[in-house]
Amino acid sequence: MKSCFGYIRVSTVKQGDGVSLEAQKEAIQVFASRNGITITQWFEEKETAAKRGRPIFNRMILSLRRRQADGLIVHKIDRFARNLIDYGKISELMDLGIDVYTAIESLDFQTRGGRLAADVQAVVAADFIRNQRQETIKGLSGRLNQGLYPFKAPVGYLDNGGGKPKTPDPERAPLVRVAFELYGSGQYSQRGLLPELHKRGLTNRDGRPLSLSGLETMLANPFYCGIIKIKRTGQVYQGRHEPLIPASLFDRVKDIKDNKAVKKMTVHNHTYRRLFRCQLCDDAMVPERQKGHVYYRCQTRECPTKTVREEAIETAILACLCRIHLTDDHIDQLVTQLDAWISDRNEVEGADALPLQLAAIESKRERLTDALIDRLISQETFHQRCEVLLLEEAGLNEKQARIEAQRTDPEQTRKFLELVKNLAFTYLFAAPQQKQQIARIATSNRSVIGKNVCIEPSIWLREVGHAVAALNGAPSACAGRTLTDALSGVAKKPEVLELLKLQDSQSRQHYR
Repeated sequence: MKSCFGYIRVSTVKQGDGVSLEAQKEAIQVFASRNGITITQWFEEKETAAKRGRPIFNRMILSLRRRQADGLIVHKIDRFARNLIDYGKISELMDLGIDVYTAIESLDFQTRGGRLAADVQAVVAADFIRNQRQETIKGLSGRLNQGLYPFKAPVGYLDNGGGKPKTPDPERAPLVRVAFELYGSGQYSQRGLLPELHKRGLTNRDGRPLSLSGLETMLANPFYCGIIKIKRTGQVYQGRHEPLIPASLFDRVKDIKDNKAVKKMTVHNHTYRRLFRCQLCDDAMVPERQKGHVYYRCQTRECPTKTVREEAIETAILACLCRIHLTDDHIDQLVTQLDAWISDRNEVEGADALPLQLAAIESKRERLTDALIDRLISQETFHQRCEVLLLEEAGLNEKQARIEAQRTDPEQTRKFLELVKNLAFTYLFAAPQQKQQIARIATSNRSVIGKNVCIEPSIWLREVGHAVAALNGAPSACAGRTLTDALSGVAKKPEVLELLKLQDSQSRQHYR
């Protein structure tokens, strides 16, 4: 009795859970029984035949070449012949004298006519797959042009079915945002950030701890700032989903990943690390812990400046922040003038600058398309420049949204001045990382000479002090100009917005 292998296949695991595999197996068994053939081994595969490199199929071909069976029985030709290269391997087996049978198709592979019919069916099956692939790509391109991501949602987002944008995952989205913020701070490497994210509970889509490669993929994905990028082709699209981070933060993370910004792994993240320098030799004051205290030490041996304790630095920073004395009356007066200035300034920026810049980006995009059509630039260059323009456009849209928020939120200025009024108390009761952030933003010219800590308020904080002095009628840098001139732009400086964000975060933690 002749011995043969039985080969059955479905395209997906989900399909294999149904009756397809069993139906194929049953048909092959009936054919073998009717023709006096024994099935010595079954090869079952759950993978599309459109792609080459199926492991089980290749193992079966190798066994047949070694004459471990007399032939092969399949359900029908398209079970193994959806690509012509794999069909060519079957044809070679036939030329070597290996018998091939189809259970439900009356094809005689021993005759020239039967081989020709099989060849035609293999070509038709390959063309069917080719057409199906083109239709699938066309459908995916349509979704992408609509701003919809037709694949699995990345970590931090949820799938909502076809035709609907991804939505932020209530559990993972805040942790993804924290991951970008921590890495963007320059205080962590990817390997150093991973344990912190594990501690906070960030997992991948399967619920397992995020891997290092998963973190690297996440930090490189512009999807989180509202842009869809297809990695295989480099094409970019404007997404309709809600961004988790601003484009400016994604750019900062990208710069750090590309070694365009400082990036180090933090082993001992002392509070004032990398903030103070020796005034005599301009060398960094390096922190180290000794006998329960943190000392900041100048590393130059001959320098008279040796060490200063962290407590002395904290006292000096607190004294610096206490130099600005704001009262409720000062705030009321400043709010009126500063809000008026911000409204006028925002009106100008919103009416002129931003629309013109957005229109210029659209014009650049049209010229890029024309250049691509005229073959003046390559597809790769086109996609790279489109990505840059989309990021720039996202940044301008965020700026426009911020201007609109300032115009419609008259309490923004008061909130800023209240922050300045309570800045010393905020610092006093802040966590070490928040103290570092406040010291970095609100102070300048930080140095140590001998045992003395030298420190000054930041420029924007000094402007507030000048404005208060002018309100009190004292001589100040505001002489000859208005309070609005003195405080112009202060409330919307990036460092001030960062402090406001810190204050909001501190308030939320307090109420928890």
